[in-house]
Amino acid sequence: MPLLSVRNLRVAFGAKEAVRELSFDVPAGATMALVGESGSGKSATALSILRLIEREGGRIAGGTITLHEDEGPIDITALDERQLRGLRGNRISMIFQEPMTSLNPVLTVGNQVAEVFVRHRGMGRSEALAAARDALDSVRIPEPKRRLAQYPHELSGGLRQRVTIAMALACRPRLLIADEPTTALDVTTQAEILNLIRELQDEIGMAVLFITHDMGVVAEIADRIVVLREGRKVEEGPVGEVFGAPKHAYSQQLMAATPKLGFGSPNPPPAGAKLLDVRGLTTRFMVRGGFLEGHRSIDAVRNVSLSIGRAETLGIVGESGCGKSTLARSILRLVEPASGSILLEGQEVMRANRPDLRAMRRHAQMIFQDPYASLNPRLPVHELVTEPARIHGIVSARDQRDLAAELVRSVGLDEDAVDLYPHQFSGGQRQRLCIARALSVKPKLIVADEPVSALDVSIARQVTDLMLALQEREGISFLFISHDIAVIERVSHRIAVMHGGEIVETGPSQAVLRYPRHAYTCRLLASVPHPDPARSRSLREPLPVVSVPQAGAGARLREAAPGHFVRENAA
Repeated sequence: MPLLSVRNLRVAFGAKEAVRELSFDVPAGATMALVGESGSGKSATALSILRLIEREGGRIAGGTITLHEDEGPIDITALDERQLRGLRGNRISMIFQEPMTSLNPVLTVGNQVAEVFVRHRGMGRSEALAAARDALDSVRIPEPKRRLAQYPHELSGGLRQRVTIAMALACRPRLLIADEPTTALDVTTQAEILNLIRELQDEIGMAVLFITHDMGVVAEIADRIVVLREGRKVEEGPVGEVFGAPKHAYSQQLMAATPKLGFGSPNPPPAGAKLLDVRGLTTRFMVRGGFLEGHRSIDAVRNVSLSIGRAETLGIVGESGCGKSTLARSILRLVEPASGSILLEGQEVMRANRPDLRAMRRHAQMIFQDPYASLNPRLPVHELVTEPARIHGIVSARDQRDLAAELVRSVGLDEDAVDLYPHQFSGGQRQRLCIARALSVKPKLIVADEPVSALDVSIARQVTDLMLALQEREGISFLFISHDIAVIERVSHRIAVMHGGEIVETGPSQAVLRYPRHAYTCRLLASVPHPDPARSRSLREPLPVVSVPQAGAGARLREAAPGHFVRENAA
């Protein structure tokens, strides 16, 4: 008998059905993956199992959700609120996608984890805090006693996600629902979290319902897979069978769109003059120290040198906090560097005054990670995408609409889009609008900071296809930042690997990925999930430990092969 049975589930938001006649079983002790793109009904299904869907404005319009316990089946759809409080966090727990919004920012980590023991185990405060410390230790959080007094903002993304896992597993639930728990994490942190979930699953014997659009993660962690599209199940089966021979066209589309490491990089452009030349760039931030320490400085980017040719893409990879985004913003002087040289078409950006800097930025535009926050919700598209052109005096008010129509067509959207507002577009369409806006001034360089990390695999594929086509047609250069190495490989002619604010390895994409020379590059590549169960990494293999580079300790890069450079003190 399965642990959880979902039969003919229907979930509605008003008159719109988000889930339609969905049925599946979660076997005891196994991992079932629910996959599909945004809007497929994955999260609505998860929230319905815990009866949290009502808090999101939805309702269960039909079907049954049954938890099979030793003492008999429990019909979750028939429970009242008091009974649900006894179920949530006790028999069934959930890990949400974004740990920063899942944790209360004004309560310490200790108080939040201890609350689970107080509510479900009836413990007193001191006993609950001791149990909370043990819970943090069980999810491999270093110095668990010290973490009890910290607040969520004081922890890294990976540690915050471990705290939410500790809370979810505090009462040793029979079923864990993990809703995109690694989407916002870099590959090494993701690998550690997946390892942790599998280890704890073996210890506790719980079942896992894992919700994701990352097929590589599914291949590593799942036993069975259910593919959802527009609220309906289109395919179900053992993970090896579905990956090996997907039967439904939509499953085949998901597999085809998933970036796969080792499938090659674009052909390099003809050698020519450098469009961007950065030398010895250092960016420093002042941070508050302890009570007696005052303020101290941290080098977020340290002595970085790189170059990009015309119609070339340089990909930058590394973990969260390695300095990728700070480097991107420093090159455009959105963040002021402390020292170094930045030449854009031979002009020194570091010495430019405000008017000169504005003129330079016509040739270098930026695309940010979040297309929702990048667009003003109050402006129609014809104003949004032509805004840079208006600022630089390229287009008149009379010609603005014609330029907008041309731009939206260039990124694959209908001309009618010019009269719509951002909320009327999907995430992928919004990112296309961000690209259109950057193109309005005909830039020679586009800095793309995680431009597809928030998008579904098929939408991300469309966006990267668009960028490759624009590069071929317009000769645009890209500085492409991502923690997804498979995406980086697909779009980049050369790759730079960042660690601890420094570039530790750089060279042609295939040289770096096939013949990595630095231990940190090897760690990154070992973390990449393969969307193929036959090639998936063993989740029990520990990742190699690599120390953060120390300032002034052999920071020079040496040429290990033609065009392939590695930090001198590499392991």
